[in-house]
Amino acid sequence: MVFGIMASNHDVKKLLRELDVTSSLLSHLVPEEDVIIHEFATLCLAHMAVEYTTKVQIFEQGGLEPLISLLGSPDPDVTKNSVECIYLLVQEFQSRAAVCELNVIPPLLDLLKSEYPVIQLLALKTLEVISKDREMRIILGENEGLDCLLKILETNEFNDLHVEALAVLGNCLEDVHTMQLIRQTGGLKKLLSFVGVSTVPDIQKNAAKAIAKAASDSENRKILNEEDVESCLINLLEIDDDGVKVAASQAISAMCENLASKRAFGLQGIPQLVQLLSSDDEEVKEAAVIALANLTTASPSNASAVAEAEGIEPLVKSLNAERHGAVANAATVLTNMAMQEPLRLSIQSHGVMSVLTEPLRSSSSQVQSRAALTVAAFGCDANARSELRNAGGLGPLVELLHSKDKEVRRNACWAVMVCASDELTAVELCRLGALDILEEINLSTGRRNNFSEAALERLLDNNLSQKYSQMGYLSSSNVITDGFYDYGKIKPGVKLLSLEELSMQELTDRRAIIFINAKPQEDVLAMEEKPQHISSEQTTLSVPTSRKSSREKVRKGKGKKEEEKMKEVVEIVSEVQDEVNLEDVQWQPPPDFMLMNYINDASKIILPLTTTREQVVALAQFVADKMGGAIERDKLHDFSWELHISEIEFELKSNIVPIGKVKKGTFYHRALLFKVIADRLGIGCSLVRGEYNRAWNEVKLVDDSPQGVTGLLLPPQEYIVDLMFVPGFLMKQESVEADQYKHI
Repeated sequence: MVFGIMASNHDVKKLLRELDVTSSLLSHLVPEEDVIIHEFATLCLAHMAVEYTTKVQIFEQGGLEPLISLLGSPDPDVTKNSVECIYLLVQEFQSRAAVCELNVIPPLLDLLKSEYPVIQLLALKTLEVISKDREMRIILGENEGLDCLLKILETNEFNDLHVEALAVLGNCLEDVHTMQLIRQTGGLKKLLSFVGVSTVPDIQKNAAKAIAKAASDSENRKILNEEDVESCLINLLEIDDDGVKVAASQAISAMCENLASKRAFGLQGIPQLVQLLSSDDEEVKEAAVIALANLTTASPSNASAVAEAEGIEPLVKSLNAERHGAVANAATVLTNMAMQEPLRLSIQSHGVMSVLTEPLRSSSSQVQSRAALTVAAFGCDANARSELRNAGGLGPLVELLHSKDKEVRRNACWAVMVCASDELTAVELCRLGALDILEEINLSTGRRNNFSEAALERLLDNNLSQKYSQMGYLSSSNVITDGFYDYGKIKPGVKLLSLEELSMQELTDRRAIIFINAKPQEDVLAMEEKPQHISSEQTTLSVPTSRKSSREKVRKGKGKKEEEKMKEVVEIVSEVQDEVNLEDVQWQPPPDFMLMNYINDASKIILPLTTTREQVVALAQFVADKMGGAIERDKLHDFSWELHISEIEFELKSNIVPIGKVKKGTFYHRALLFKVIADRLGIGCSLVRGEYNRAWNEVKLVDDSPQGVTGLLLPPQEYIVDLMFVPGFLMKQESVEADQYKHI
């Protein structure tokens, strides 16, 4: 008796544990002992079973069997102490397995009929714990335990037991067999009706949790849908209790696996879930956004319903939520909505790309992965890419390529691939190191994936200057545009500076950088006619020293040579440029007026020609004529193109040379000019860099059918275009002539 009372004290419990009194106490639980002994022995054990070590001792010393036998004791105190001790013991897996063999279910169900609420409550709590095991749920059903639980729910005077009874039912409903059994007896309708009329938050919460557990099985979801569980859950979202809202949202998430339920929630529940996104409780917000993520996955109609419920703004704000789950799933909802262009544009107008920069920096791999996926979904739009670029989002995106998480790395590669769709973004991604990281990834068999390969290819295809310097090859689909420059071959791992950065360098003796910038002729004429309206974007020069010191007004004259006219235009441009605040404008390369004339003249000569072969030959002759004409093979060493290029560099006080300035060009100058003009005229050709200043163009042409044979379509043959020795001569790939042209 004394031990039983004193064992509630922590220090006494510790001392009793050290004295190892459990075996002595268990020895007094035999039927022959007096009820008083039973009462205080079980009381002492109940106090001590709170500690893990005592639980182990009771289990190992066979204490479960005598405790279960005492559940039928006529003394309520003995019964209460015994069931409490069992409740504490079954918290451990070993004891749960053991009570199954000891047939504990029937005596526990008998205790539900006890006149003492505390005994009923402890019996229900014990049933809740042991019913987590499937075998125990089967035994519970076989012993008509479900009927006992439903009777408790139907009895108003047992309202203090309803929460625990629902918890046990929730475990039981995980099994399809049990669900079907309850449905057949009408118990499921009673359960849902009971939840609908109850005003007790704990009951409503446990009911929602029970539905969520049951919905883990597809057959159960079908049954619940047929019983219109959706209306019940939607009503629970309206309850003014955060715990109920969380449980209801979680149940909705689980039921979304059923397509009929997903449609039903789309028609009714989405507005309520959207309202929960503005909740002050972070757990409510997270549960609601997870439900919306499940509802909008593979469901365009539900995605539209979210927008109609004015969910875009709170979703974008949720990207800054405190919980990682809320951020990740908000990104998922926005990604699902972005599949529809009107919704994507509407979301973009809320500045989603700027907000995504923080999730990209998150420490959570789940958030990183979902944020990268969202960037990929919105990055197809040029304005969205510009917003991400200006917000500094490309940096953290590139950092994700280093991630050890496979999914994060894959989604980051996907986002980089999408964002590299324009030259500005591709160049910036290269500057941030994306190219080097992707090359490293693609060298690894373990980390390489389809997205990393596609990202690298896209990055280079939209940064042709980098691609040509690094790979020495541009295909016919790689169209050279204004701003391209040939820096020469760079070694792996060496950073290619931008044209603006190169323009700031002092004049050196290294290879000249050849750049392309052919603005439309109309713009030049406009600058001649209205110099006072020239925009800073059109007139900004790359090299400050190219400005003329003279402020003379230039008079126009019809008898001037073409080059003198171009010099006049440059002087006019220089005058206006002196009046522009260079700190407030974006750097732009100077226009190449001569290249503009080349393109215009070539189009007049070449486009009227009827066959591609004729156009290629004529263009080759045109390029050779502008670059110093044909050269005899044995006099190639006398062709002093290096001195000519050096003179241009000295004249411009810059390492950057417009290609139109080059009048004596060798292989790589001519091949580049050929490619530039061919791209403008729609003639397909590739550009290949060789060794020792060699470069050449490859074209594919279809030969004529053999004489006497009509209707025969031959496959295209690849030719090398001679731009040096016999301009316009076409050499078949891998022929002796072609090899001699490509190599010294």
